[in-house]
Amino acid sequence: MLLAFDIGNTNIKTALFDGEEIRQEWRLSTDITRTGDEYFSMLSSLFHHAEVDVSLIKSSVLSSVVPPLIGPFITVTQRLTGKKPLIVSPSMYRKLPVGVPQPVEHEIGTDLLCDAVAAWCIYEEACIIVDFGTALSFIAVADDGMIEGIAISPGIGTALKSLYMNTAQLPSVPLEVPASSLGMNTVESIQAGIVLGYKSLVEGLINRMKNDLALKRHCNASRIHVIATGGLNSMLQPITDIFERVDKELTLTGLRKIYEFVSQ
Repeated sequence: MLLAFDIGNTNIKTALFDGEEIRQEWRLSTDITRTGDEYFSMLSSLFHHAEVDVSLIKSSVLSSVVPPLIGPFITVTQRLTGKKPLIVSPSMYRKLPVGVPQPVEHEIGTDLLCDAVAAWCIYEEACIIVDFGTALSFIAVADDGMIEGIAISPGIGTALKSLYMNTAQLPSVPLEVPASSLGMNTVESIQAGIVLGYKSLVEGLINRMKNDLALKRHCNASRIHVIATGGLNSMLQPITDIFERVDKELTLTGLRKIYEFVSQ
């Protein structure tokens, strides 16, 4: 079995792959003060409760946008498998079906690369991936698999947190779809601004990226696929039809794909 770690700014997604299927999945809070021993203890407990036979875990792969946690998770994987994980980095990009232009290859988050690889393996055509995380990221991939550009804005939860932490009278509110954009109280007003505002941001930027990609690569904008991933995309699903597909496991699938391409 393959153990995959997607270390993000807010959560660490951990998945145990049995072939192409995710047998188990867990989420841990990202905390750079924890040691490898602490994360190992936490994961060992989760494995025990899930009745996972650790001896069947033969290899591991790791993507991290939090550099201080790479070392601790090397410790974790060495204790679990007896060897270091495959760490997604620019040195392996030449082996992937997705192209990363310079100098972007040294700047693109490895989580976004995982998204692009997974989406490309699904469509093998031009696509835009929208990742709803701590940051809201849009990745444009051309017909030949080349990443043609990325747009990044604050994530929905990040924007809401910033709003209530930097104002004296605005509270934190549930991220729910309001009945109208005409908020009649503080809660409705914030929901209108955040939820409906992000709907417009997402739809508008996707359409802009489609047109820009079509102009740059001489392709048909209407044929560019759009796929969403990340925890908060479900909030917009009831009020938009912009996504052709929603796949919350896209980044983890991309990690598995990268492991397979690099290990061949």
